[in-house]
Amino acid sequence: MTIIQHWLIDAIKTPSPNYDERPDANDISLLVIHCISLPPGEFDTPFIDQLFCNVLNPDDHPYFKEIHQLKVSAHLLIKRDGLCVQYVAFNKRAWHAGQSSYNQQERCNDFSIGIELEGTEYCTYTTAQYSRLASIIDSLLATYPTLSRQRITGHSDIAPGRKLDPGPLFDWQKILATSI
Repeated sequence: MTIIQHWLIDAIKTPSPNYDERPDANDISLLVIHCISLPPGEFDTPFIDQLFCNVLNPDDHPYFKEIHQLKVSAHLLIKRDGLCVQYVAFNKRAWHAGQSSYNQQERCNDFSIGIELEGTEYCTYTTAQYSRLASIIDSLLATYPTLSRQRITGHSDIAPGRKLDPGPLFDWQKILATSI
């Protein structure tokens, strides 16, 4: 997988307006793994793209009435079949972590890359997702020298008590073994 000008060449580009400049453009030192499905528990819908691009219709599903006004994004989404969508360039600050802390550093959005896996906290992820994630991790590590394998974490670790993703069924050993 190749990254050119902070965009993953093999990903579908779906630019989100929900990003801004990082306080330190050279500090990309954390990778945060998330999960998302919209509506919850449903896969292969257009609604994640719509949420991240601020065009989610609150009338399309009752749950959307609660979230349609959110201004959120991630750098990448890896769908169940391994297809990858990029919303924000890696050198920009995507709005994925919310109130968060890692090793006593607050505001993880400032220095992290956020990758969403299409799924829920309590479903298994697909082999295609693990394979794609491993390839992306290798590319990110090769491109951004301030990022390291030791600084890959889950949303639940940076926002404990508030977030559960990627969930207890996410196989950390599998991803570390496949991205060596």
